Amino acid sequence: MKLHPTTTQQYQTVTGYELDWVEINALRYGHSLVVLPEKAPVPWAVSDFDALRASDFDAIDALAPDLLILGTGQKQRFASPKLLTSLLSQRIGVECMDNQAACRTYNILMAEGRKVALAVILPTTH
Repeated sequence: MKLHPTTTQQYQTVTGYELDWVEINALRYGHSLVVLPEKAPVPWAVSDFDALRASDFDAIDALAPDLLILGTGQKQRFASPKLLTSLLSQRIGVECMDNQAACRTYNILMAEGRKVALAVILPTTH
């Protein structure tokens, strides 16, 4: 799905997505990644929701967003609070949703000027 441009072009904006890719500022990524409004997207070494570990959130914790939008793949799934301990202890909110909803929600919150991060899990293709 293509998304329409907004006045947030100076920020990292989701401009399209499908089941196996996400497009940030018209650049397509076919791997899991973490996106913040004012930083270039970074690869995230998670390719499956069931393989998530608490340590996977350490890099996000270090970025100190106010809110993490976790895209859990094609379906909405909820991460165990045990996995999110480091984020929650730093008072970083976490919302879990399917990737499409996560991308849309990130764009809305980013456009509002919120300090939000998007972590999207994409399947690894071989």
